Amino acid sequence: MQFPGRRKKLIGSSQNDLYDHCLQFYGQPPLENISLTEFETFAVERLKLLKTVENLGVSCVKNSEQYTKKLDAEISKFFFNKEDGISEYEKRRKDHISHFILRLAYCQTEDLRRWFIQQEMDLFRYRFNDLHSKHKTDFLHKNNLKYETVSAEEKKSLQDKLIASSYGLSGTKVEEHDVYKVPFQDALDLVRTRKVYLLAGNAYIPHHEIVTIVLNDFRTRLSKALAMTARSLPAVQSDERLQPLLSHLSHAYVGQDYSIQKNIGKISLEQIDALSGKSFPLCMRHLHKALRENHHLRHGGRMQYGLFLKGIGLSLEQALQFWRSEFVKGKVDADKFDKAYAYSVRHMFGKEGKRTDYTPYSCMKVILSNPPSQGDYHGCPFRHSDPELLKQKLQNYKVSPSGTNQILELVKGMHYQLACQKYFELTHNVEDAGFSLNHPNQYFTESQKLLSGGRDIKKEVDMSQRSQENPASVTRPSQANSKQAHEEMGDLDSFFQDE
Repeated sequence: MQFPGRRKKLIGSSQNDLYDHCLQFYGQPPLENISLTEFETFAVERLKLLKTVENLGVSCVKNSEQYTKKLDAEISKFFFNKEDGISEYEKRRKDHISHFILRLAYCQTEDLRRWFIQQEMDLFRYRFNDLHSKHKTDFLHKNNLKYETVSAEEKKSLQDKLIASSYGLSGTKVEEHDVYKVPFQDALDLVRTRKVYLLAGNAYIPHHEIVTIVLNDFRTRLSKALAMTARSLPAVQSDERLQPLLSHLSHAYVGQDYSIQKNIGKISLEQIDALSGKSFPLCMRHLHKALRENHHLRHGGRMQYGLFLKGIGLSLEQALQFWRSEFVKGKVDADKFDKAYAYSVRHMFGKEGKRTDYTPYSCMKVILSNPPSQGDYHGCPFRHSDPELLKQKLQNYKVSPSGTNQILELVKGMHYQLACQKYFELTHNVEDAGFSLNHPNQYFTESQKLLSGGRDIKKEVDMSQRSQENPASVTRPSQANSKQAHEEMGDLDSFFQDE
């Protein structure tokens, strides 16, 4: 397939001309032909990288040793996951193409654009700061950023003033590192915070602050590019090969497939109440409590909770017994349950209809699709609950005041999965969960691993961790499978509608 973008051919462009620097502003879209397999592989692997950037940005102090070590390892994995002998051109090509694929997927809504811009900016900041001084200067020149490098003589004459006006700058650093002369209107953020020396309409920017100027330019360019991409999106979505892939990527979950029941029958119905308090994520704990109190859940809640229970090991027979016993305590008698609800439970287990083995919902699906309305209990409490109600709920579950405040700060920053991960750490009394939370069933299995010391029910967790550490082992849904899964889940929806 030809990558969507400008149709005008580059005349006389060689590989070196196309990618003449290891860092890019992504100003020109790729024009070559790539396969759908490569299209999806590049996109999924860059999405993994951006998810790591997001997690590290909240869980670690940026530019700290821990942050640098973990992000450097993830970037290396992104570029070297196939073979150590990959060429510099191939690395730059992958960086270029994967960015533009995700640009197509994440231009669709304001929330998606905001998330994409933030993660790409954090990744760009790290990579720019990691460049050698000469490569930084080359990058500025190649992208027509006319920032003059101050000569050694001028630095010497202004040394005292530069040190006095710039935080963390010493005489040695002034001598050893570059200082840039920039029109002051291009450095308003630094001028406003009084971090630079001003002279004759120019701001003198120390080497460690020039990234602020470059990032502002990068953000402006990317924001405008995403708006332009959004306007042309209908033409791209008309391609039936790309539309399912792009829709999948914006809600993508790239971890273990929890439709494969490795613990089937190992959970008894008598255990569910206890497990809900110890090992269920807040969304499932909320659904379980609502079901026990009201003896009913509307179709959104039944789908989210039913597939979760299936994923933790409930068998079909147990599921039928569980839902029947609870519903008959309310306004549904056994006969009505068998006629109106039993078929949908069997369908969810692949025993009716298309006989598809349906997958439990990932965090992204819970957060981004089918928001709850009045009378509903599904969704993500961190995303869909009022902050005051969420605070009250956390207090009822014995989360400490300081822990509650940490969670609410993450929610305020729209880091819903990280808020859930913090909830895991607080309720399990651990400082670091040791994993990046992407799925309610992952929360359950990690909780059981911690509580049981890695025995019995946790046998599949090690496999899950290995699959997440090794991108090649992760099952990536193909374009056809993505479309099929969307259609089949819609089909399942129809069986769960309330009368």
